[in-house]
Amino acid sequence: MTTTHDDTDDTDEAPSDDDRAPTDGDSAARTPGGGAAPEPRPIEPAAPEEFGLVQVWWGDGKGKTTAAMGMGFRAAGHGYRVHMLQFMKGGADSVEGVRGEYNAIAAVPGFSYENAGHYGWHGLLDGSADDEHEAKATAAFERAEALVAGAADADLTDPLPLDGEPEDGVHMLIFDELLYAADRGLVDPDDVVRLVESKPDDLELVLTGSHAEPEYLDGVADLITNVRKVAHPFDDGQRARRGTEY
Repeated sequence: MTTTHDDTDDTDEAPSDDDRAPTDGDSAARTPGGGAAPEPRPIEPAAPEEFGLVQVWWGDGKGKTTAAMGMGFRAAGHGYRVHMLQFMKGGADSVEGVRGEYNAIAAVPGFSYENAGHYGWHGLLDGSADDEHEAKATAAFERAEALVAGAADADLTDPLPLDGEPEDGVHMLIFDELLYAADRGLVDPDDVVRLVESKPDDLELVLTGSHAEPEYLDGVADLITNVRKVAHPFDDGQRARRGTEY
């Protein structure tokens, strides 16, 4: 990266107090915008300049999906096309069918989602069928392959229609809980590696899930974050809360 400098002022003197911007306790002036709240702009189709990394969020702590969706909202706010495909999140008796994030995603141009999970949780004897979990995960992985292939066929250096079909190309793909599906043997980890390696250069790919470290992604992913639990209210019997967990 080349850095350019303005050489019109060749003095080394520090600015005097009279030259400094007005302050509000002197701290606000040091923030971007000088402490003024930035004005939101309309969301218009745009293309990212530096997308193309593979991000992995795993661990026994809360916040993996939340972090991924937060990046999705941030990207969509810049006019980039974002899609989230969820594995293994078909719901449970403690979670409403329509979660808060679905309503929020529907309200943001350029952000879309689909849920491919089966009710309950694999292996927990909660009334769900393990063979159905496997069938859903297999179908979801085939859908993931189609989404990556669609991105490969698109020109991701150009803006994409914010209401376009996700298989026609997106700038960011979030495969939520894919790592859980791989950890539980519903998806082959080698297939996950193959999928990651097949992505186009300009696609930002975000994978979440699994309490177990996905060592098969070492050297494959660019960013790997372990979300570690220190304390969790679920351990004391707290059920999922509307507005925080769903």
